[in-house]
Amino acid sequence: MGRPHTYDRPAGVIGNTRGEYRSRKGTGMRGYTDKKDAVSKRLRRIEGQVRGLERMVEEDAYCIDVLTQISAVNRALQAVALELLDDHLSHCVAEALSQDGGDPEGKIAEASAAIARLVRS
Repeated sequence: MGRPHTYDRPAGVIGNTRGEYRSRKGTGMRGYTDKKDAVSKRLRRIEGQVRGLERMVEEDAYCIDVLTQISAVNRALQAVALELLDDHLSHCVAEALSQDGGDPEGKIAEASAAIARLVRS
């Protein structure tokens, strides 16, 4: 058996294998809070697409059709990620820049790391 895969998480975010996460202390409202219902709806739609992929494989669908659907799921996830990143920059980073005692350098470094992960994916 190999070593279990580890995921990069921002400092202060703690998760477990069930995908449950606790947020950072004292960070207040998230940039996407106002859009949470829309983001959740998009993620449920993507989840349905992934289930459809599983059915396609179980039914021995044509390889190119499966690959096309995988590409669509990836694009949908990237669109959600970009929206969340935009919300983070316009809310969390902007807030850190405007507050005395905030941590703008930390927020910018955190956003840069998130961008790098998105580009590598």
